[in-house]
Amino acid sequence: MNKKLLSLYGLKWNPFAAEVPVDALYVSPRLDSFCWRVEQLVGEGGFALVTGVPGVGKSVTLRVLAERVSGLRDVQVGVLSRPQAGMADFYREMGELFGVELHPHNRHGGAKVLRARWQGHIDASLSRPVLIVDEAQEMQLSVLSELRLLGSARLDSHLLLTVVLAGDARLLERFRAEELLPLGSRMRVRLTLDRATPEELRECLTHALVKAGAPKLMTPEVIATLCDHAQGNLRALMIMGGELLALAAQREARSIDEQLFFETFTPPSSATQLKVAARKR
Repeated sequence: MNKKLLSLYGLKWNPFAAEVPVDALYVSPRLDSFCWRVEQLVGEGGFALVTGVPGVGKSVTLRVLAERVSGLRDVQVGVLSRPQAGMADFYREMGELFGVELHPHNRHGGAKVLRARWQGHIDASLSRPVLIVDEAQEMQLSVLSELRLLGSARLDSHLLLTVVLAGDARLLERFRAEELLPLGSRMRVRLTLDRATPEELRECLTHALVKAGAPKLMTPEVIATLCDHAQGNLRALMIMGGELLALAAQREARSIDEQLFFETFTPPSSATQLKVAARKR
């Protein structure tokens, strides 16, 4: 966001952008509880799961969680960047994340080195390393199974890793496959994200504006209208807010109101009908 746009409304950052600082993100009571439960899981190891339809806040949840867990003493956190990768690339990235040199063609040797590294971390800090995977529905069945086997020892009684998987309904569907039933049964902490209510969206939007330094950027009426039209989807809410902010800045409007909303999002045919109705009155 350019400096002119920021200064026009006294914004510290664009409240509708994806790269909002983590400490400015809205943390609901459910999200706070989930993060606390995962923090406890770090000491024991195991799997946590975040699911929900696109746009309801899975990636935001992982950002908040990663920040919280990284703040724990001696906890190592890795974020898998290519969930769709095959086995060889999976091992390559795991080696990079946890600081060991792996040879993907030697999975037996790579697994031994990784497990030894994790066990050394546990012995030194009494906490498990953490692996976070967004878009986990893209992971291959073989890689998901490998991850389950890789993260445990002593006949599955000793857990070496804490894994947080996030994905949409396709991930839940994958857990119903026979190959992944053992993994699906190991989810110790779960968070299912539903479509937000208009009140929840309003709290999130108001929080974003306050943190960005412009609590009066939007009128209460347009905030209510936005939250009604977003249909419970946080991503849709922020995209619409971003469009309104850009148009308001272009016009150098003092604030964002309902008139700007309807001018922006009302279909041309509907807008014409509204004008005709207004003239008849």
